[in-house]
Amino acid sequence: MLAPEFPHGPAPLPGLSRADFACVGKGGLGDGHNNYAHSMEWFNGKLYLGTTRSNLCMLRMQSSYSDIPFTTWPVECPETMDELYKLDRRAQIWCYDPATQAWEMVFRAPMVDGIGGAKVPREIGYRSMQIFQGAHDPAPALYVSAWAPGRAPGGLIMRSFDGRHFEQVSRYGILENAPISTTRCLTAFKGRMFFSPTAKRGTDGAQQNTTGLPVVFESADPASDLWIEASEFGFGDAGNLGIFTLCAEGDRLYAGTFNLDGFQVWASDCEGKPPYRWTRLIDKGGHRGALNQAVASMTGFKGAVYVGSGIQGGGYDRVNGVGPAGSELIRINPDDSWDLIVGEPRDTPEGRREPLSLMRSGFGNLFNGYFWTLTAHQDWLYLGTYDWTVTLRWTEGDAAPARVQRLFQIMTREQLIAHEGGADLWRSSDGDNWLPVTRKGFDNPYNFGVRNLVSSEAGLFVGIANVFGPRVAVRRGERWEYEDNPDGGLEVWLGSKVGT
Repeated sequence: MLAPEFPHGPAPLPGLSRADFACVGKGGLGDGHNNYAHSMEWFNGKLYLGTTRSNLCMLRMQSSYSDIPFTTWPVECPETMDELYKLDRRAQIWCYDPATQAWEMVFRAPMVDGIGGAKVPREIGYRSMQIFQGAHDPAPALYVSAWAPGRAPGGLIMRSFDGRHFEQVSRYGILENAPISTTRCLTAFKGRMFFSPTAKRGTDGAQQNTTGLPVVFESADPASDLWIEASEFGFGDAGNLGIFTLCAEGDRLYAGTFNLDGFQVWASDCEGKPPYRWTRLIDKGGHRGALNQAVASMTGFKGAVYVGSGIQGGGYDRVNGVGPAGSELIRINPDDSWDLIVGEPRDTPEGRREPLSLMRSGFGNLFNGYFWTLTAHQDWLYLGTYDWTVTLRWTEGDAAPARVQRLFQIMTREQLIAHEGGADLWRSSDGDNWLPVTRKGFDNPYNFGVRNLVSSEAGLFVGIANVFGPRVAVRRGERWEYEDNPDGGLEVWLGSKVGT
């Protein structure tokens, strides 16, 4: 038999299927309050993971979620902000050694004097990790951006050279004149660290996605506290309320914005005198408009940049009346043209756009509100989603969106959760044709988000967001009762093929 021929080079390595994945961390690593695998990085032959804790309890206090139509709150939480601060929300950093298959907590946030004088957690989450060697660093280090609660002094950046000792290397608030509580996108590029603020300091009761400072900052030495504006404010467009995602690919840095008229994507070679010259590549969410509100993820793959969209609030922005809608995937080609890969067919100023994958938004699933993370691993591109199906369990029937109520005429809530509940993981070898790895959160409907994907020599690590621990609301007859949930809390899965 003749071997098959591949006109564009050797046959790709086989992609990972569901059977290639094993759970290596469950139940919030022993503490269901560890809800998000919010940041992950492969460093010195081990996986490092930063947690964010008690997410649904925090959201319960936010004004933007005050009118969410839950029959009962999905997890057991404090009733007031003062009681919330009595929870142990000190964020944690964990290390996984594939050689021993063991986890170790290597850092826990300290308690500090907060606003008003009471002790508060210095940080409640670690939102971004990046390996970087600053101008005065003796070796590459693991940099971590910390998310501070509203009553804490402010967000900061930490650094570790050995993965065990973490030191604060920035001032509280990071920026001198506009203190912030966190950033979601530490990105190394051309010998500099780049980031954009995610939330203002002191925003306990507001959404955490806009800061009033849509600017990209850079530093060749983050420990020096010298940060320079690398872009103009909002790239000169007042509609850009935040810069959500950064991606370094080839000789350019890409930035994706949050914009109520549809996200924008900009690119710069970051050469010359800052602020640099940036070029807009995509406008108005690829002309889908408000339903492509923000760039939730970006990564490079085979010379192109892939852009995943999302609508804040889990795919349904009640504050601004946007959604619900599934996410789209767009590819920016090396010549700066773009293709619609997954999404809604439409006419644009550049011509008709049809999804090259032949799949509509959300991979055909309304509940895939974010294409939350993208990464390349062994010649394949992997994409993880956020899927809010499981939240229907606690949603009042007549308050559900009209499209969802039509589904209730076909099947019950629990049938829908059994069919679609849990985040998706998809893969593609060419960027056009996509195959599902799991569409049901690795068979746990509480696994509602694939938050991080990390490629390593040990395999592909999948970090899961699961906010339904440690105790979840369960219906018993006409009453709701909170019970321990062994399937709640973040999970970590590892995909690998023996012998490859």
